[in-house]
Amino acid sequence: MATLLRHYTFSLIFTAICFGLAIWYGWASTQSVSATLSLLWIVVVLSILEVSLSFDNAVVNATVLREMDPVWQQRFLTWGILIAVFGMRIVFPLAIVAIAANLGPVDAINLSLNEPEKYERIVQGAHIGIAGFGGAFLAMVGLTFFFDGEKDVHWISFIEKQISRFSSVPAIELGICLLIIVLIAGALPQADAVTFLTAGIFGLLAFIGVHALGTLIEAREAKKKAMGEVVRSGLGGFMYLEVLDASFSFDGVIGAFALSNNMIVIALGLSVGAIFVRSMTIHLVRAGTLSEYRYLEHGAFWAIIALGAIMLFSAIVHIPETITGLIGAVLIGLSFWWSVRHNRKHGTVKLSAK
Repeated sequence: MATLLRHYTFSLIFTAICFGLAIWYGWASTQSVSATLSLLWIVVVLSILEVSLSFDNAVVNATVLREMDPVWQQRFLTWGILIAVFGMRIVFPLAIVAIAANLGPVDAINLSLNEPEKYERIVQGAHIGIAGFGGAFLAMVGLTFFFDGEKDVHWISFIEKQISRFSSVPAIELGICLLIIVLIAGALPQADAVTFLTAGIFGLLAFIGVHALGTLIEAREAKKKAMGEVVRSGLGGFMYLEVLDASFSFDGVIGAFALSNNMIVIALGLSVGAIFVRSMTIHLVRAGTLSEYRYLEHGAFWAIIALGAIMLFSAIVHIPETITGLIGAVLIGLSFWWSVRHNRKHGTVKLSAK
């Protein structure tokens, strides 16, 4: 219990503050106990949904974070909080509205507070572009994990072994993503198709760019290490994690409008979930959970592929967020159970990232 409290103390304090702000805002804006409790309930539900839908995010974050030194792990928990909470849950939807409606930042804020229905329509209207960018980025994250010829641990063996056989084909993941993007764009009206294609290409470029930056930083640090210098930078991994977290956040931000179109309510609820995801990530790293449960990482990356595919295909067909969350939970749950079964049969063996 003490260990859990050490990892989640800040998240619990932040949650209490957000719930307190929700109560204050509800009472100040409605002067009604029932309306205040109703608003608080929405914030609670949004928090729970964000956490449940983002566990795969925490697992994948942990696979990157465990390779970083403790300094950058802590920066992910501190600086990353500002980006996740303020940037993605508040600034991002406001930026969508400002760009789509050709408004200034102040006008976008006024619109979100005074005309929430119109604000919701504008954000929802940006779904095609968001689906293209986020879906392409997440699909690349998942496919890159499995198209790895050096990976010697396989969960769904009859699929993963076949995939790894093609890992030597240059840029095969990129080709698969581009093919899917083109096929989906072909089923959209011309204006939406251009938006989807452009966003998808930018999603692929973002993935390539972040990985390129990480490779350059790693090469520089390897050179320093060879010269006997102390290397403690995790900038490339940090930037990759932030883009990855942003891609995970797109669906949650838009899906939150199913419960409320109030920007403050959405920001409070999703922010609580974002903080807990970061605490879960640190917990998974410090507890060595990924090494102890050998297939958990695989389940998370299958969930990412599923989420990326769902985001891409959501441009042509609506897929409820509950289904998205259920698929991810089932995949991670099965991989966890498979890991426990393996440990009981062979004994718990700590594994490397591969």
